[in-house]
Amino acid sequence: MTQTYEERGGATAREPGRHPLDNPAYAALTGPHAHLAERRGRVLRYPVDVSPWLALPDDPGPADWADLAALAGPGEVPLPGVALDVPDGWELTADIPGVQLVGVAVDAAHDPEAVRLTAADVPEMLDLVARTRPGPFLPRTVELGTYLGIRRGGALVAMAGERLHPPGWTEISAVCTDDAQRGQGLAGRLVRAVAAGIQERGETPFLHTGEGNVNAIRLYESLGFRLRRTTRFRTARVAQASSAARDASL
Repeated sequence: MTQTYEERGGATAREPGRHPLDNPAYAALTGPHAHLAERRGRVLRYPVDVSPWLALPDDPGPADWADLAALAGPGEVPLPGVALDVPDGWELTADIPGVQLVGVAVDAAHDPEAVRLTAADVPEMLDLVARTRPGPFLPRTVELGTYLGIRRGGALVAMAGERLHPPGWTEISAVCTDDAQRGQGLAGRLVRAVAAGIQERGETPFLHTGEGNVNAIRLYESLGFRLRRTTRFRTARVAQASSAARDASL
């Protein structure tokens, strides 16, 4: 059976929920990304055009779930990547198994072909994401950290960047390559380049991906990432709201 990073002695044992990566969105929004946080009670979220991530505390009670519903608004709510049972009054709408990998042995290196992407590049970044579907990327996601891209013939064909930023850690996200450019190692090069910038700040890279995304996991492990824990990518909605919507459609 595969051991996690901590089971192999790669991290100091802590109380459940106390490691920044156990609740990374909350750690980020109460830490380096606090300037972006929108808050209601103990519930936090990023602006809706920056990231869909919301964050509950480690021990949410009924008031916190009520604040989550109010802060998120109607519709489906992306739940934090923490082990939480959905309380009464909520309906789970998606539950996808995932993995969290930490870059404890990444062979990071800057890439001479990688260019820094800025707000001016966002239209091309959104187009590439729409075609390759690496995960959520919104008009202001670029504000979360450094994004690097590779261009061919002037066109953006691959990119990767930084998303969640718990203290001491930075998540690598939006790793994608145009279908016509796959097989050239561009994704691996960009992950190593983003990781190089993270390491230069004295931080450690980490990332998330779906448990079934075998090719991506194989790539990340070849670069020096190691499994820290499994997780779940869940969405939910307030059950009363979904019932009301169904009744209104009748």
